[in-house]
Formats: sequence, structure tokens, C-alpha cells
Amino acid sequence: MTSSTPYDVRDAEVIVVGSGLAGMTAALQLAPRAVTLLTKTAGLPGGSSLHAQGGIAAAVGPGDRPEDHAADTIAAGAGLVDAAMAALLTRDGAALVRRLLDDGLPFDRAADGSPLLGREAAHGAARIVHAGGDATGRTLVTALAERLRATPSVRVETDAFAVDLAIRNGRVCGLLACHGQGWVLHRAPRVILATGGIGAAFARTTNPAEATGDGLAIAARAGATLADLEFVQFHPTALAVDSDPVPLLTEALRGAGALLLDRTGHRFMPDEHPLAELAPRDVVARAIGRRVAAVEPVFLDLRPALAAKPGGFPTVLALCAEHGLDPFAEPMPVAPAAHYHMGGVVTDADGRTSLEGLWACGEVACTGVHGANRLASNSLLEALVFGARVARDVAERPLAPLPPFALPRPPAVAADVGHALLDAIGAEARTALYDGAGLVRNGLGLLAARRKLDRLAAALDMLRCEDGDSENDPQAPPEIVRHWGEARNRLLVGRLVVHAALAREESRGAHSRSDHPLPNPAHNPAHGRSERRTLTLTDLAGAAGPLPGDAACCIL
Repeated sequence: MTSSTPYDVRDAEVIVVGSGLAGMTAALQLAPRAVTLLTKTAGLPGGSSLHAQGGIAAAVGPGDRPEDHAADTIAAGAGLVDAAMAALLTRDGAALVRRLLDDGLPFDRAADGSPLLGREAAHGAARIVHAGGDATGRTLVTALAERLRATPSVRVETDAFAVDLAIRNGRVCGLLACHGQGWVLHRAPRVILATGGIGAAFARTTNPAEATGDGLAIAARAGATLADLEFVQFHPTALAVDSDPVPLLTEALRGAGALLLDRTGHRFMPDEHPLAELAPRDVVARAIGRRVAAVEPVFLDLRPALAAKPGGFPTVLALCAEHGLDPFAEPMPVAPAAHYHMGGVVTDADGRTSLEGLWACGEVACTGVHGANRLASNSLLEALVFGARVARDVAERPLAPLPPFALPRPPAVAADVGHALLDAIGAEARTALYDGAGLVRNGLGLLAARRKLDRLAAALDMLRCEDGDSENDPQAPPEIVRHWGEARNRLLVGRLVVHAALAREESRGAHSRSDHPLPNPAHNPAHGRSERRTLTLTDLAGAAGPLPGDAACCIL
């Protein structure tokens, strides 16, 4: 550390935050440009990509076309998909997946070398490319991580928790992070957020513990424009066991023939939708959710899928065995869980945000390709496509030299704050968000959640040291700072989701309100998209009253 600042200052050409598929893709594509990749995990890879059982959707099969894939994407998005962005995703995605196949990445293939293609909900064709059966995410990101480690232009810093952007006049100047050894200001003209989703802000989720909405919260505090935050996808078939996170039973099971049954053994999805088990995820999730809410258990009979694809679901079988369940003997209990966030930081087709020098890609970004409900297996595709597009734009776009800017003051967390207190605040926040802004919402429940989250945010803010010479105050160790910072991010993200859900007084896609059960016809133009609402942190402050101190940008 220097004598004049309470942290190290390190210069970088490009900062990538996140070690999932989007972040690693961007970092690899930027070679040989110097990149510093920050991840709060202990190693590569990290994030939700590692746990993705589903495959990558791409129109690479005989007779399939990117235009058909785009049409399915638009239909699933319930009127909010940007058609031009969907066309870009499916066109670039098909070409990119073909290149990956040609490059020899370990995708599942037939004897002739062609990819084995599966079908999932709301797809009109079999176009899902898998790797390692139901271990696509792990297989793919593990292979990319090996390439990343062998790339000399990329410096990977693990156990590095990104806290806030350094901003001067709307221009990104760097990133403040808490490392294992203390605070570091990474001074850089270009920052790429690839931090994944917000699932860990909910009490029941399929996402890993690190999915605390860090990138979304960082961008919000810096004043970036956000959109579609109310649209949170709940996966229909998470294993109904006492676990955090809850294990996912991939959609590919239903694509291969698995059936949803009620407590009597009746297959109920044909009564709910013409596509039955292959209906859009929001339809299937709500059909299951209604029964679970009425204390009626729901089961997924995996046996037809296991018979159709022997050896095709090793991850699922391992998860079931881990919980003492035998899917060959009986159907598995399932219930919906928070899974994917369609909203995020608004970007253009090249991942540029509303802040100069800040890009975003992957789940943290809102490109318009998912609308109100993501089409199955489009998430890994989006990470690949927009990770590459961001890298190209970052490499090609000239930026003026960094202006002088005031060095930020790190948030000072009191030294006597312990894990137990932070755990208690975090658990209450996750329950409040899940109960108030879960699978089905209503105005009263959302208002109750907002009041609860506001109170918890104020309580968390009280755990800082008093303003003053924080360098001389006793400081919490880095692990407590990270714990506090993740709680801060979950609370801010939860409040933003609730605010957006209150504002959308209709039901659309993954956003379902029992007090407004129908789509608003005014938002259904004959051509184009439904009304899309953007917001910034200022909108939240205006609706909920004064924000706690964490809401202010830390940069002077």
C-alpha cells in the first residue's frame, strides 16, 4: 500500500469482472490486449455457467434456421423481445457454435462427428447442443478456463470482490475491489461487467452462492441505466429438498420425455398448455407453483428420459443420489426456484452501457434478447455471443486518456461486525424478496417486501464506521467486508426488483401479479415490442424516500 492512500493502486488496460462464460469469453477474445480478470471465487471457473446443465441453443441442425430460432425467442419473450437483437443473437450464435464445433470443443457428437441435438421447451426444433450430457456448462467453462490460464495476456486475480466503480463526469476510471490482502483500486479506462445474475437474493434458488447481483448493484450505484428488473425466471423443476442452493433438474429431461405428475400420478400439463411439459418456462413454473402453494406435491418422472437417453444425465443422477433419491425407482419431487434474471444493465448490441467506459455481457446485461421470459438454453448462447461482441468493441473503440479523478474512500465496515449478524440480515432479506416478489406477486405483498428491505438496508448501513478518518478506525477483515458487501448488493437488487414489479401493473411472461392477472392490452402493439421500462437508482430514491448511505457513488 502507498502512504497516501488506504489501498494499492494498480493500472490496467481492461478490467473484466466475473469468471463465468461471458467474462472468460471476453477476456480470451481480447488477447493479446492486456486484461485483468477479477473473480471473487477462489479459482476458475465460477458463477452460474459452471452449474448449467442445459445446453446451448443454436440453429446448426439440418433444416433449422437462425430465423426460426429468433421467432421462438420472440414468442417466448411475451412481447418484450427486441426482434433485431434476437436476430443478431441467433445469427451470430449459429456461426459461433459452428466455429466451436470445428475447433474441437468437447460437445456431444454422433458417430459421424455431427452434434447430437436435443429439444427443450418452446423450441420448434431440436437445436440444443450439449457437452458431457447434462454437464454442458461445466464442460465448456472448464475447457475455456484451461485456455485462459494458458493466455499470457490475461492476469487472473481470485478472491477479489468488486465493490464500486470509480467515476468522473459519467466516465469510468477504474474499479475499487477488496482482495484477500486488502483494498485495491484498479485504475483502468475500460471495465467489463460479467458478474452473472441475482438468484442468491432469493431464499430458494438454483444459483450458486456467489450470484448476489454484484454487477447490477455496482452499475446501479454508479448511475447506469437498468431495465426489465421485474422479470425473474423461476425454473419449474428444482429438486424439492432442503438445500441451498436447490439442485436443478434440467429442462432437457422434459425434452427427452420426462413427465410432470400430481400426487395421484395424473399427468397434468396437457390440461395446462398445448405443449404440455414443453410449454414456456413461466407456464410450467406457475402450474407447478399453484399446486405446491396448495400443499399438493408435484413430481417429475425421469424414467422415460433416462430410458430414451441412457447415460445422458450423469449430473442429475449424481444430484439425486446425493439426496438419497433413486429416479429409476420413483418420480422425483420438484418445485420452482429463482433461476435467471432477464433484466439488468441496459446495453446496446456491442455491450456498451449508458456510462462511458463500461460494458456488460451475460446475465448482468439487458440486451433485449430475452424480454419477459428467456427461451431455454439461450443464456449460454448470449454469454458467448455478447462476450465476443464486447471484446471486439472494447478492442476497437478508442477512448480519451483518463481524466484526473478523486480517489475513492472504501466503505468502512466496523471491526466488530460478525458473520452471524450479516447472515441474519441476509436470510431475512432473501425471505422477504422470495415471499413478496416470487413466482406470483401482488401489490400488498410487494409493498410489504419493500418496507422490509428498506429497513434491512438501513440496518446494514448502520454497521459502517462513523464518518471521519476511517483509516484510523478499526476495520473489519476482508472476509467480513465481502460478506457485508454481498448483503448490501442483495438488498439493493431486491429493492430494485420490487420497485420495478410494483410499477408493472399487469402479468407478462415471468412477471405474474394476482391483482393484475392479464397483460395490459395497451402494451401489445400490433408491431414491435411491449412497453419497456428503464430506471436508475434515482427512481428508487424517489419512490422509497431517502436511501441509506450505500446508494451514493463512492467517487467524489
